Amino acid sequence: MATPRDVATTRPDGQAPAEPEPTTPGPPSGRSTDGRGATRLGSVGWLRWGWRTLTSMRTALILLFLFALASIPGSIYPQRGVDPGQVARYFQDNPTAAKWLDRFWLFDVFGSPWFAAIYLLLFISLAGCVLPRAMLHVKEIRRKPPAAPSNLLRLPYGEAFDGDLAVEEAAKRLRRKRFRVVTGPDWVAAEKGYLRETGNLLFHFALLALLFAVGAGALYGYRGNVLVVEGDGFANAVAAYDRFMPGQRVSAESLEPYSFTLKDFQASYVAAGPKQGQPIDYSAKISVQDSPTSAPRDFELKVNEPLDVNGTLTYLIGHGYAPTFKVTDGKGQVAYEGPVPCLAENQATYASECVIKAPDAEPLQLGFLGRFLPTTVPSGEAWVSVFPGAVNPTVQIFPFGGDLGMKSGVPQSVYQLDTDGLKPLGKMSAEPKPLAVGETLELADGAGKIQFTGVREWISLQVTYDPGRIPALLAASAAVLGLVLSLTIRRRRVWVRMRDGKVTVGGLTRTEGSGAAFSTEFAEIVTMLREE
Repeated sequence: MATPRDVATTRPDGQAPAEPEPTTPGPPSGRSTDGRGATRLGSVGWLRWGWRTLTSMRTALILLFLFALASIPGSIYPQRGVDPGQVARYFQDNPTAAKWLDRFWLFDVFGSPWFAAIYLLLFISLAGCVLPRAMLHVKEIRRKPPAAPSNLLRLPYGEAFDGDLAVEEAAKRLRRKRFRVVTGPDWVAAEKGYLRETGNLLFHFALLALLFAVGAGALYGYRGNVLVVEGDGFANAVAAYDRFMPGQRVSAESLEPYSFTLKDFQASYVAAGPKQGQPIDYSAKISVQDSPTSAPRDFELKVNEPLDVNGTLTYLIGHGYAPTFKVTDGKGQVAYEGPVPCLAENQATYASECVIKAPDAEPLQLGFLGRFLPTTVPSGEAWVSVFPGAVNPTVQIFPFGGDLGMKSGVPQSVYQLDTDGLKPLGKMSAEPKPLAVGETLELADGAGKIQFTGVREWISLQVTYDPGRIPALLAASAAVLGLVLSLTIRRRRVWVRMRDGKVTVGGLTRTEGSGAAFSTEFAEIVTMLREE
């Protein structure tokens, strides 16, 4: 009779089968071998390795740290999107350093390519890390607590006592403690603390939602800056902005069609004492039309109290003085009349610099450098301002004549006057006598005159529309809630076995560093189960 070995090793013709060719295991999927048999990664293997590295929690934490680090320059250097005037002054004061900083987008950090790259990688990393964890957590929630081990006293927490506790009664008491309970013939398994991982996932999903909301705001939102003088108005149109920064999905039709007129601006300061001149409050009274057909309504615009028109927010971010002038040329014609916004050179006293240009003056074009002093007092041979309020407003005038270059087609700043091609009109003094309101300065060579007619104030505004603002707030709140849950809730298991009039209780914590807290809770559970 043939043995199994004989059957396996003979053929029907009685000949012994050929020995099988020796085989070696092939390389894993996505890998290949070189001529010497060494395993090397193929293109698929490298892609898999890159994806696993990018979606690891360690990489997500590194990218989150880089994201926070990359935001620091935005708070150190002035940003074009917030205050373009400050950026212009930085270029004027530090031209060499500003040129190099601008090459690295440090004046527009949040719109830079390197910031966008970190942002996108962080979003992908979080998504690839959190989604698989969420699927595993769903399976874990649906899984029942495991059956009781054979020897509960070997667990980190264990205690035994005599008693006639029934399985149903033990399960009922543990449910009162909000445990998920499974029962067996003579045992009860209980577990709680699933909300810890839920909170952890909520935190990470909230971060994803926050990044998405910020991205949506950058695509569909816009931001603009504008300066408005008392008595003037503003309409929310692209042409009305001094600087307009739209998202990629924003068109001229996307802007909310509202308008307003600045009726009055009031700045309050401490009048006396060691804090003299310190600002107390800023208030701009405006008349608003929410749409071209709606009735005007009054609104008081304050710092951190923006005007809200259907989600478009208008913030008060700065103010200054706009003295009014009347310029008459050498032929007796009015070449310029109106307010001139001045930039403060001293924030404590609001001494400001002004530029007046009259390109239509004849026979010479006229340009003036002015120094506005809100509260003027003499200081030796000089004149200074000692208070930011317009108590005794004056202006010092430096007149020039010649070609202002405004017809050359080259754009000019309204806050700068190039005096290289101009000649001074009259004898220049470092400290000319300031003009009070209503006074006139006659220009030399019959070039005309300039009159200081009054004082107005201007405000600078930032108009923003960000559709991701509310979602970002909700996501941030959810992140805080998730963080609280993940830090305060502990995952733990408890088993109870009833056999031969003896009750054995075992406990196990699944959260590192929560031993002391669970020790107290375990003692309370044992006491509860002992109760008759």
